[in-house]
Amino acid sequence: MSAPEKVNVDEVDFFIDNDVLADPYEYLATLRGECPVRRESHHDVVMITGYDEALAIYNDPAKFSSCISVGGPFPGFPVPLEGDDISELIEQHRSELIMNDQLPTMDPPMHTAHRALLLRMITPKRLKDNETFMWRLADQQLDAILTGDRCEFNGEFATPFAMLVIADLLGVPESSHEEFRTALLSGTDIGSSSGAAMDHSPLGYLYAKFAEYIEDRRRTPRGDVLTGVASATFPDGSIPAVSDAVAVAANLFAAGQETTVRLLSFAVKHIAEDPELQARLRADRSLLPAFIEETLRFESPVRGDFRLSKVPVTVGDVDLPAGTTVMLINAALNRDPRKFAEPDVFDIDRPNARSHVAFGRGVHSCPGAPLARAEALISLQLLLDRTTDIWIDEQKHGPVDNRRYQYLPTFVLRGLTKLHIGFSLSGSDG
Repeated sequence: MSAPEKVNVDEVDFFIDNDVLADPYEYLATLRGECPVRRESHHDVVMITGYDEALAIYNDPAKFSSCISVGGPFPGFPVPLEGDDISELIEQHRSELIMNDQLPTMDPPMHTAHRALLLRMITPKRLKDNETFMWRLADQQLDAILTGDRCEFNGEFATPFAMLVIADLLGVPESSHEEFRTALLSGTDIGSSSGAAMDHSPLGYLYAKFAEYIEDRRRTPRGDVLTGVASATFPDGSIPAVSDAVAVAANLFAAGQETTVRLLSFAVKHIAEDPELQARLRADRSLLPAFIEETLRFESPVRGDFRLSKVPVTVGDVDLPAGTTVMLINAALNRDPRKFAEPDVFDIDRPNARSHVAFGRGVHSCPGAPLARAEALISLQLLLDRTTDIWIDEQKHGPVDNRRYQYLPTFVLRGLTKLHIGFSLSGSDG
């Protein structure tokens, strides 16, 4: 039998190739094998597939700007990037770049102030109260979907659950939850578009609603969570413009929802695909945290992030001129064999699984990571409690030797569009 043909990475366009969209790992491994800091030939992006090389960039905001973190090479920088220090050019044209008012695209010191504002909005007490809400909400959502013997998990559980958890965290009154569900889930969901189109109507709806809430609470404080959000200040004590407070709240709402939905979807897929793994988790729920970390490592919800080099810099013995667009490919970093032994094996006993970079690193590490972990743990524990078996619906996804899954059509995110499962209920739910 002949060996499989090696991927020619220069013939593959990572950003639009449907085969790589569904399964990027062979392409990424080949790319890393040639060089963990390698320029691709279609869009002039330097692809970072090495774990150590990526961390060097994640941890160096002085030399790498996040201004293009969402769009990368699309639609391109407004002017030519010339010179050995483009820092001033970035600041002159930042307002013209996609998602420029959102945390992921900000650089220090602006990012530092806005991230601190976010952390003032989600206090430890708020997080604790929100976790209590999660248990109640997860039970309610499971009541709704565990009515027969099958469901579409993403749309019927994960998406509404993640959305309403964030709504509660930010203080949206429960009386308005149904309005949010109708407005945000009746059409295109927040995270199902490419990075170049993420500023569409759902974010517009969120901006309008949170502007209304914040303006109202600033006029008439009520002692509720939204009043806390509205009254949060920058570290120097200054009061943010309504637009700044709105952008921070809306970013948490959109980004936090997306990560959780994809994490939950992949976690349930692994449970449903692997009876032996499922049996272990049912027998010992203390394994769930390790299972969640390995799920994040194995299938990172965010496929990658972009940076723009502000000055000439050397990464992994490769010299990069100022103005180089680099893509930090989390999906590759978390399968770097120099960091993770047998990286293509799903192993919940992996001792260093939590070293993954699914939530990024450095100043832009995801502030909602603890929230996503809590949502996953609560949801999975209750799902296992209320069922005796979970499996993949073969009518929708095909037999075990010929599965058919569809993935989000974007180079930014990694996730299943739908996950159809079957289940048997435990005695108390039957």
